[in-house]
Parts: sequence; structure tokens; C-alpha cells
Amino acid sequence: MLSDNKQQELVQNLPPVIFGTSSLGNLYQAVDYSVKREVVKACIASSKPVAFFDSAGKYGAGLALESLGKCLADLQIDPQQVVISNKLGWYRTPLLAPEPTFEVGIWKDIDHDAVQMISYDGILKCFEQGNELLGNYQAQMVSVHDPDEYLFASNGEADYKERYQQILDAYMALAELKAAGLVSSIGVGAKDWKIIQAIAADIELDWVMIANSLTIKSHPADLIAFIKELNQKNIKVINSAIFNGGFLTGGDFYNYQPVDGDSSAGKALLDWRDKFYQVCKTFELLPAEACFSFSAGFPGVKSIALNTTHGPKRWLLTPRWPKKKFLLGFGRKCKHRD
Repeated sequence: MLSDNKQQELVQNLPPVIFGTSSLGNLYQAVDYSVKREVVKACIASSKPVAFFDSAGKYGAGLALESLGKCLADLQIDPQQVVISNKLGWYRTPLLAPEPTFEVGIWKDIDHDAVQMISYDGILKCFEQGNELLGNYQAQMVSVHDPDEYLFASNGEADYKERYQQILDAYMALAELKAAGLVSSIGVGAKDWKIIQAIAADIELDWVMIANSLTIKSHPADLIAFIKELNQKNIKVINSAIFNGGFLTGGDFYNYQPVDGDSSAGKALLDWRDKFYQVCKTFELLPAEACFSFSAGFPGVKSIALNTTHGPKRWLLTPRWPKKKFLLGFGRKCKHRD
């Protein structure tokens, strides 16, 4: 059980980088366990005294949580040396078909399926299963994962309202876990930041994790204003998926959807990326470095969640902020960082 002081300390002192674990769940490609272990080892080595990991039951239908726990145990890492965030709402189930039924084509060579479970009882089941998969380790930071997807799957206004109430019920369960000292903090993780905005108006949150929303490719003014508002309320912002699902660093998926180079939308994305790479080359910046520095530069953004299959890059330790001329190269005056 965590003390009140420890709970507050974990919330207030988020590190600049939180290590994502979707690759441990075989996102886009199957990764050998030995590689996963070396990645976790590198993350631990670069994060003194405590390493923060972000995971979810959705990642590989629990494989990421399972792999993270096994890696930490095999490396003999003291549980006090790690803080784990588990985004809850997806529950591992047996695989009854050749492929998983959720996010088809995204997770490779996994042996389980997953179903969305967002409710008071469902979120507690996800929390318990997540800790079981982690083995000797436990999640200290918890949130409801993908409430936006859950709402968008509703069938009409009545169903939408019922689902939103289920989300609120899930947060009631998380608040009870926090009050009992079983977790340190409560947040929300979603791709649609406007759903985060709605939940933040109804729930007392410690932090929010936005995904695919505040990147060098996409950074709407109203989202920046919302982050400023959260900062004024002392609600921490973790910015994740800052490469738009890997696309900005050369991947074939944009926000986890395949890019069709023959379509007008796909051509526009590829053209934008080509221009981005040319500007990076002009200013002698790695695309990943530019993405990281830009996405971390907004007041209120306390951490960047990064996923890797190769361990932390050296530029993360001393990132360079892009010059104003670099930012103007994308046709927009960005005032968050000079």
C-alpha cells in the first residue's frame, strides 16, 4: 500500500520521458523476448532512480503487461525502482479465431484476444488482471483507456448516455482504489482529446494522456488552450503517440491506420512527410528529435510517452529545441517555444 506522501510524489514528479510498452505487445511486428528484455534493461539504465513505464491491457491483449513483468523480474529489478501506468478497459480473453478481433492487423503473433470492459465491475477486473500479468509488480497509475472509442461505438443518443455513465462508474471504482492506497493517481488516455475534455469536467483527474493529437503534424489551437487550462488546474499532461503512430519517423501507418499511397489522402500525408524531412535535413535535426522537442515544448506537458524496440536514443538525454525558423517551415507560427 502506498503512503499519501508517496502518492503525491509520484504525481508531482513525472519524468520528462515515460517509456511506452506497445512494442512489448508486438505492435506492427513480433519482437523476440530477448530484444524486449534488452529494451527494458536500457530504459531502466537511463532512468535513475526510478523508471516510468506506460502499458495497457489492450497492448497485445495483455502481452505487453506480461512481457514487462517478466523482463523486470528476469532483470531482478526492485519494484521500488519502477512506476507502472496501466490504462484499463481491455480484458484478455481466449483467442477463438485465427486473428484477434480488436484492431485487426495491428498486433502480431499474439495468443489471446481482448474485449472492452468499461464499467465499475469491468474496470476492477481489468485492474486485477493487469496486476496478475505483471507478476511481482503492480500498477500505481491507472486510467480508463479509450473512452472515446467506447463512446463512438454507441448506437444512438440513449446508448451514448448509458456508456458515458459507465465511464463515470469506472472512475468511481478507480477513486476507491486510490482512496484505499492501492494506486497513486488517476488519469485518462484517449486519442480524441475532446472526450478527455468532457471527462475532465466531470472527474477529478491527476493527469491526462493524449495520443496522436499534439504532434508536429497536428496541433490545433483549441487543444493547446485546453492543455493550458489543465496546467492551471495542476493536472499533468502526458503527450503520447507524438510520431502519429510511427508515420513521422518512416512508418507505414498514420494514427494506426495504413497509409495508401495511391489515395489522395495518402499522397497528401506522404508529401507532407517528405517536406518535413527536407526541413529537418536543412536544420540538421533527426525527424524523431524534432517531433520530441516540439511535442514536449508546450507549458503543461510534463512527460512524453515514447515507445521503442531499440532502447532510448541518446538525443533524448539532451534534446535540442528546434529554432523558430524551423517551426515556421511548416507554415504556422508556433509560439509555445522560441
